[in-house]
Amino acid sequence: MAMAMASRTTSTILSTLLLFTMMHFDISPATAFYLPGSYPHRYLPGEALAAKVNSLTSASSKLPFPYYSLPFCSPQGGVNRAAESLGELLLGDRIETSPYRFSMLTNSSTVFLCRTDPVSPAAADLIRSRIDDAYHVNLLLDTLPVVRYVSNPIAPDVLLRSTGFPVGVRADDGEYYVYNHLRLTVLVNKQKNGTARVETLMATVDGSELIGLSAGGGGAGGYTVVGFEVVPCSVEHDEAAIGGKKMYDGFPSKAAAGCDPSVVGMRVQANRPLAFSYEVAFVESAVAWPSRWDAYLEMGGAQVHWFSILNSIVVVAFLAAIVLVILLRTVRRDLAQYEELGGEAAAPHADDIAGWKLVAGDAFREPSHPVLLCVMVGDGVRILGMGVVTILFAALGFMSPASRGALVTGMLCFYLVLGLAAGYTAVRLWKTVRHGEAAGWKAVAWRASVLFPGIGFSVFTALNCVLWYNGSTGAVPFALFVVLIMLWFFVSVPLTLAGGLLASRARGHVEYPVKTNKIARQVPAAQCSPWVLVAVAGTLPFGTLFIELFFIMSSLWLGRVYYVFGFLLVVLGLLVAVCAEVSVVLTYMGLCVEDWRWWWRSFFASGSVAAYILGYAVYYLVFDLHSLSGPVSAALYVGYSLLMALAVMLATGAVGLGASFWFVYYLFSTVKLD
Repeated sequence: MAMAMASRTTSTILSTLLLFTMMHFDISPATAFYLPGSYPHRYLPGEALAAKVNSLTSASSKLPFPYYSLPFCSPQGGVNRAAESLGELLLGDRIETSPYRFSMLTNSSTVFLCRTDPVSPAAADLIRSRIDDAYHVNLLLDTLPVVRYVSNPIAPDVLLRSTGFPVGVRADDGEYYVYNHLRLTVLVNKQKNGTARVETLMATVDGSELIGLSAGGGGAGGYTVVGFEVVPCSVEHDEAAIGGKKMYDGFPSKAAAGCDPSVVGMRVQANRPLAFSYEVAFVESAVAWPSRWDAYLEMGGAQVHWFSILNSIVVVAFLAAIVLVILLRTVRRDLAQYEELGGEAAAPHADDIAGWKLVAGDAFREPSHPVLLCVMVGDGVRILGMGVVTILFAALGFMSPASRGALVTGMLCFYLVLGLAAGYTAVRLWKTVRHGEAAGWKAVAWRASVLFPGIGFSVFTALNCVLWYNGSTGAVPFALFVVLIMLWFFVSVPLTLAGGLLASRARGHVEYPVKTNKIARQVPAAQCSPWVLVAVAGTLPFGTLFIELFFIMSSLWLGRVYYVFGFLLVVLGLLVAVCAEVSVVLTYMGLCVEDWRWWWRSFFASGSVAAYILGYAVYYLVFDLHSLSGPVSAALYVGYSLLMALAVMLATGAVGLGASFWFVYYLFSTVKLD
């Protein structure tokens, strides 16, 4: 009884401390569990807001460039870099301060920013080049990218939404004009003021008591930014009106009469300065802060995703019917006939004993190049695990879009940690292939730690050098480059070796159900090469994912939003099922024609989907990325497409080999041999 009372007293004290801690730090239960990077900032009327700028980006050229590589206005205190995550740096984001500043709920008419020095001929040519390549300026306010709405040329009543706005435009007369005036609109949501009532159910020795406390109102009031829109204009400012003006001074301008993007005025000319200005209006919106990203993440075509899933389910069901109805019934019939012909009765009916039963002594023979096979399977398990965990976390909402680069950072962290799984799988498979012998496991684990990372890092380094040479922000800084190398050799490699060590010292191994003959059985000549079937088998996994692949490619190369990770998680599960079934069917077909060399064939039966992904990448480049300009952009596309195909091959190949191994093991474990 005394222990129960003490426990209740302790619970009461802890609850009270927690409650008053929340009150002291102005935290309410509704806001106590925001994920990192998604906590709302509430602005009071008149409080300063500062927009930031990101790299200049283009859908036709995959080379992002610094915002201040063009003659734009700089902030009065100088340009400062914002703290960026690992994922942001890898994606080419370079977030810097900007001169665009305003106060909450304070509308401003035309505000003068600056008048640049006369533009040099080289700078004028650079601006024209950026306009030709359709580069966009990307402003950020409270982590929200600026949005621009334009009319659909096919359906004028429909507005098209895009992030950022063009640097300028080339008019019908062939002249280039820069967008030098911005009409900004900030959408804000008013928080409910008043007393925040915090209620908690506190346990006491006498029972439960509901206690209400009042919290002071600073945290409950204020406004949150829920939208950021822009209308860019090209305005020829009157020289007399801007003469002697300082930054943030107001002045009469033609833009005050109306900002029409179709009317241009600020022509790009050498030895002529550019004048920049902006205006801002605050509009109260009914959009709540948790829903402010909906406008950015909205994706049409949900029916297409459902069609993709239904299509994949049909493929899975079709293959499952083959495996469960035809294949298993055939195996049971063969086993029944085999047992009936066993013993002394087997001799006169030897011709009836054919197919997979004759290769029992060779089914588990060591494959060719066993080290390479083990290493590729280990890397495949790591890549598959990284994909599953990353997509799962993203589907659950942990990869918040407010945390820029969180998805890439998460993928990299998961990949490093899963080196443990890669080493363990590779060495475990090595021991299985070698009938329990662990000799040589160090070489297997070491190669598992450097094979795919080495290939990926080599391609990444080559492309990074190209980006460095072109002065793109997509190039990883040298310091980060060194950090990546250190993460590889001081985190990934040790974890992979540790996984291999665990596998080498693990007790027991997979005991084969049949003994392997000393002399390999000759494989009969086949009417059709089994590798033709392997190549054809890749169509089924590709049919499972090609619709989602289109959306992913559009997100990577056309700047479109992809945030339907729930659909992607389902498609990934269906892909794993299809790969396993395809590999099992082809393995059984090979064994039926007395071909016991199933190890590599089972790996590539499902891994051959990578060839179709490469073919689709070529198709996408020709028909959907026809606006891609320059050999550098093409090199980036080809390099990253090859890496993606290689990663998919390793992941799906590991699934196929694992499924085929357990199928062959089960198949021959049911056979009674002398």
